[in-house]
Amino acid sequence: MTHINTNWFLAFFGALVALELVKSSENNEYMKREHSLVRPFQGVGVILPHWDFLGNTMVTSNYIRLTPDLQSKSGALWNYSPVMGRNWEVHVGFKVHGKGNELFGDGFAIWYTKDRMQTGPVFGSKDHFSGLAIILDTYSNHNGPHNHQHPYLSAMVNNGTWSYDHDRDGTHTQLAGCEVRFRNVDYDTFISIRYENDVLSVSTDLEDRNEWKNCFVVNNVELPTGYFFGMSATTGDLSDNHDIHSFKFFDIDTTISHDEILRRSNIIPNAKTFEAPREHKEDPKPGMSNAKIFFILLLVVLVTAGVAIFAISYYKDRNARKRFY
Repeated sequence: MTHINTNWFLAFFGALVALELVKSSENNEYMKREHSLVRPFQGVGVILPHWDFLGNTMVTSNYIRLTPDLQSKSGALWNYSPVMGRNWEVHVGFKVHGKGNELFGDGFAIWYTKDRMQTGPVFGSKDHFSGLAIILDTYSNHNGPHNHQHPYLSAMVNNGTWSYDHDRDGTHTQLAGCEVRFRNVDYDTFISIRYENDVLSVSTDLEDRNEWKNCFVVNNVELPTGYFFGMSATTGDLSDNHDIHSFKFFDIDTTISHDEILRRSNIIPNAKTFEAPREHKEDPKPGMSNAKIFFILLLVVLVTAGVAIFAISYYKDRNARKRFY
């Protein structure tokens, strides 16, 4: 009986191992390694297979730090190879953390764009880009009205003619967005970006539950083939560590012809539901600060006191002269 149980156990264990290997093989076929980053990262410090990095980016075996928690830093990470599939999904593992409790910034962006490895003012990358930007903005610039809190996750589709308005946190050109909370947690946080049949879906796993929570879905988004994935981050007067822990690209095309790839490569990025940029209105002038009000009141009190002292002295002097005569 013991011999039979042992054989049964070995057979069962072998079946589990074989099933796991099949799953692993299927996942490896599904995930395109030439567009992916998986820990441990090889080529630490100098070369990263399939990827370029620039600026203050630092590569370790466990994470890729786009910026350290220091002021005025910028870094980026860009994939070598253009994406030739029409339908795809990416999962990005990241961690944003730092010493600041009340003030921190600025955030980072995930790109699918025509140009790569170009620095600029939009979270460390170029403005007037052509393609898609998924922006995780951690600091509110408070210029112009907002109907959301930060951190904020949003998307922008650009054909190269529009400028990202950083002073207004991109609210005048955003496609969609949602409020998120991901700073200073002791576990990995994830974002999923799925583009299938011209539908853009963005979801998050920010609570360590191993399940996706929908952020937004936008129909009629047209993106070309042949663009590049990248990630960039920047700090200014405020700072944070912006770390990338993984980037997994999944090709979800069942079949796509060479002619379809060529046709899609000529598409100009656009979103049919995208609203035209709102009128760029000047922000209302801020009211006086408490310090200004204090000094103005102090000045009024001093002037009033001076006038009162002068008046009292004048009347005393006048009365003294009357008694003398």
